[in-house]
Amino acid sequence: MYLRTTRRKNKDGSVVEYHQLAHNVRHAETGQPVAEIIHNFGRADELDRQDLVRLCRSIARVYGLEVRDPLAFPDKAATPQGSSALPEGVQLIQTLGLGIPFVTEALWERLGIGPALRKVMQKDGCGLHYEKALLAMTANRLCEPESKLGVWDRWLSKVYMPPCDGLKLHQMYEAMDVLQRNIGKIEDAVFFHTANLLDLVVDLIFYDTTTASFSIDEEDADTDDTPGLRKLGHSKNGTWTSQIVVALAVTRHGLPVRSWVFPGNTSDFETIKKVRADLRGWKLGRALFVADSGMNSQENRDELARACGKYLLAARMGSVSEVKEDVLARAGRFKVITENLHAKEVAVGDGELRRRYIVCYNPREAKRQRKHREQVVKELEQELDKHPDHTATARWAVDLLASGRYKRYLSTDKIGHIRLDRGAVRRAAKFDGKWVLQTNDDTITVQDAAAGYKGLLVIERCFRALKRTRIKMEPMHHWLPYRIEAHVKICVFALLIERVAELTCKQPWTKIRQTLNTLQASEFHTPKNQFFQCNEASPELLCILKSLEIPRPKIVLNVQSRTSTV
Repeated sequence: MYLRTTRRKNKDGSVVEYHQLAHNVRHAETGQPVAEIIHNFGRADELDRQDLVRLCRSIARVYGLEVRDPLAFPDKAATPQGSSALPEGVQLIQTLGLGIPFVTEALWERLGIGPALRKVMQKDGCGLHYEKALLAMTANRLCEPESKLGVWDRWLSKVYMPPCDGLKLHQMYEAMDVLQRNIGKIEDAVFFHTANLLDLVVDLIFYDTTTASFSIDEEDADTDDTPGLRKLGHSKNGTWTSQIVVALAVTRHGLPVRSWVFPGNTSDFETIKKVRADLRGWKLGRALFVADSGMNSQENRDELARACGKYLLAARMGSVSEVKEDVLARAGRFKVITENLHAKEVAVGDGELRRRYIVCYNPREAKRQRKHREQVVKELEQELDKHPDHTATARWAVDLLASGRYKRYLSTDKIGHIRLDRGAVRRAAKFDGKWVLQTNDDTITVQDAAAGYKGLLVIERCFRALKRTRIKMEPMHHWLPYRIEAHVKICVFALLIERVAELTCKQPWTKIRQTLNTLQASEFHTPKNQFFQCNEASPELLCILKSLEIPRPKIVLNVQSRTSTV
């Protein structure tokens, strides 16, 4: 196998070079060796030379070799005098990312994840290198999410993580198997250690589910012992796909308490019994099931009351007559909780039939919705004035009636003409900035109920980070059920570290990550030694490390004797 260079001459006389990965095979008929192209890298002038150098170093690392780049380190005669500030014999080899792995490892230990894993693995008779493999996979989720193969083959060579040197690919997969076998004990230990460390008041637990899809058309077959995990079902984004259900319980501050993985066709309220049983032994203040209006039906409420006990659900304001006619129309003064959160309680019915509602109001959101509706109505008036023919079957009218932006304010009269429904506009104005919650918990205050639903927004934010924006739980590159579950747990560990950093630093993770990426470790070689040196820390970086109570790394990180080179 070799790197092959080909050239093509253009009409204008210019020559373009291409790089290809090839190997020689014998022609089936002539028996002569011919080049077989394995991979086309593309035009040489458009390639990033450092990417090819990293590929060479990745191959060399597997076989214990070292690659030296002569263009990066020209000989003394070819170097302009005074162009290098390094002493004679000292060579700068490469610069590796340090900030995110360094902070991740510190929080990994502080939150008790590392100690819990090592304790379990010692009892299980496993090597402690499995814990380092899980650390590497978790840090990668916070940095540049890759597959497990990508972590081992590409990412580890770009960061400075001495504890993870020498990891093998099979050790990463074996570490995931050990994690899945012992996940209950590990999650218990991590949660209580975190609760004690951060002095958390765990009196309220918020719970919600999401789906994670796979790029396959089949579902897993059921066995005699357990049902298949990847099942066809309706995902949260409305598609029909092979998926799993991921459930997450978090504190009111968005710190993950525990996670669960269910078959993809599991309904939300079917997961509650398992969740309630797992959390019962934790002796929490109370577990409150919080969900959107999609869960709010009489059947679901009865099931939630039996399985979970207490719930807090959003109510459908426009389609449930009791909410629309009794709850929203009930007079009463809102209590100001915060500047943009006002709330009042409304009770409907008596005795056992009593239903408790919390009406919430956001003045800023009401103003935004009012302006938006006024703009939509203005656009509709202009559109209706443009067309003399108002027949509802006209192409322009059909488009308006099918539009998600306009259709709620339109109707057709008895003769089949499209018109602006002023009554719908007035009815919509009654809902500006409001949402209604329904709960069966008489002990929860109006403030906690309103803040509780805000807690659901925290879960949604956690799910977005977990699935798409940062940690990227999807796509999953596993098909074994226990590997899929272990992958989810690793992503939740990353989410816990991310949320702790955000709450401590009072900054979003995107900004924290950007600052941490400025901390790097440069590798230097002398004729006899190899050492790593940390760059100077910026004021923003020092502020983050101070907030996290993590001392900045030493200037010289590691000094060791040189290995044999080629």
